[in-house]
Amino acid sequence: MKLQFVPAPALWQPERYHYAAEQMMLTLFPGERPEYPPETLHMVEGEENGARFALEREGDTARLTAQVCWQGRQARGEDAFPAGELDAPPERAYHVVQHALKMAFYRAGTALLGKEPPWGALTGVRPVKLPTRSMEQGASPRQAREELEREYRVSPVRSQLALDCAQASLAVKSTLKPHEVSVYVGIPFCPTRCAYCSFVSADVGRTLKLVEPYLEGVLEEVAATGRALREAGLTVRSFYMGGGTPTTLSAPQMDRLLTACREGLPLEGCTEYTVEAGRPDTINREKLEVLKGHGIGRISINPQTLEEEVLVAIGRKHSPQDILDAYALAREVGFACINMDLIAGLPRDSFSGFCRSLEGVLALGAENVTVHTLALKKGSTLMERGDLLPAGGEVEEMLSFSLNTLRGAGYVPYYLYRQKYMSGSLENVGWTKPGLESLYNIVMMEELQTVVSIGGGGVTKLVSPDGRRILRLPNPKYPHDYLASREKVLAQKGEIAAFYAGH
Repeated sequence: MKLQFVPAPALWQPERYHYAAEQMMLTLFPGERPEYPPETLHMVEGEENGARFALEREGDTARLTAQVCWQGRQARGEDAFPAGELDAPPERAYHVVQHALKMAFYRAGTALLGKEPPWGALTGVRPVKLPTRSMEQGASPRQAREELEREYRVSPVRSQLALDCAQASLAVKSTLKPHEVSVYVGIPFCPTRCAYCSFVSADVGRTLKLVEPYLEGVLEEVAATGRALREAGLTVRSFYMGGGTPTTLSAPQMDRLLTACREGLPLEGCTEYTVEAGRPDTINREKLEVLKGHGIGRISINPQTLEEEVLVAIGRKHSPQDILDAYALAREVGFACINMDLIAGLPRDSFSGFCRSLEGVLALGAENVTVHTLALKKGSTLMERGDLLPAGGEVEEMLSFSLNTLRGAGYVPYYLYRQKYMSGSLENVGWTKPGLESLYNIVMMEELQTVVSIGGGGVTKLVSPDGRRILRLPNPKYPHDYLASREKVLAQKGEIAAFYAGH
């Protein structure tokens, strides 16, 4: 889709708003990719898909217009605001114009499409931040919800979803202390690579020789992290081990790693320990007993689906019965809080198949259920193969069924996020039985406190106590790069104390 901006140097710098236009384009026309013509045309011509944006000032009013052409049809949208906002401090003026551009594009685009997406004109990964901020500034829950519906055209169902998660976020935030952080340990190995996966993970069958040296590198980083946290006067509030699939490690390897974490990290005040056991083809009694013996209170067993045909289509090498057996074994070992993930929109799946999977998970009694919407990402096998996937409308039906069914079963939503290239511009939602929320998931997604990452592919986010500054410190993505950069990774831990000394 051609994106054209009418230059008006006295009013705006159009190039600053390319990303905002692209976000709205992905929301409305997900199959399109942006193009920027070398010159601005007077109108979007013929049957060429495109959008043209202009900003004008008329007395006390500023008006941003969007003329959009889609499949041979045209529509015009606009958004007006007080012209004085253009003279406001640069950051405020930028956000006012950005919102106006999105709304003008949205009005024109939805007029052509004849429908509005569930999240309206709201773009970005973290929609919960808006109602959270509103309530922190004194708005009532009802006012925060109505703002989403009025200012961003969010549907009532999604605005309530965002509000519920915002209230969970505020409840957790009230318990956090300035000296607390969370820790993430990444194990980027899996038995095989799932077709939808674009995460940094390696197939153990091909990289077995890297697992042991990788573990040695992580043990070294755990020790360095513990020293850095103690120097900064910080303690760990929540501990999360993810991947990949951490239970790809053997039981003795997992024991060594968790022992090193217990001895090296300041875990005296840690209230939550999670390990993603993940795939049932990596779970056995010995590994579960190691986890239980180290005080891990919450694990994930992630089927993604209970439909055998869909498991085959996504490259899983286990059966639905293997999932049920792994869950039963975890209960037998004594785990009282289990999360299970499902994905709506997988290849070969259908509305009825997704419903059976969700009902099967609920019949098991999992304390947490996370419902993801498939996002087609670069690097995933699905993106490369172009498998036949359920249509966006069918995926929306799956999500609607999950909303109604989980609420009806007594679960409440506690965190959510969105991603690029997500089917139907929908969302991922974490659901929980009341009182069993994962603190880590909330603080990580809503950026409520520092998360220190250990291992390949992890990104440390240092969050200032007032929440106004975030410093990102990424580790190398791939295991071999991580091992080749050990000195740099360890030296980077020194930035933790420096960051906190400045706040």
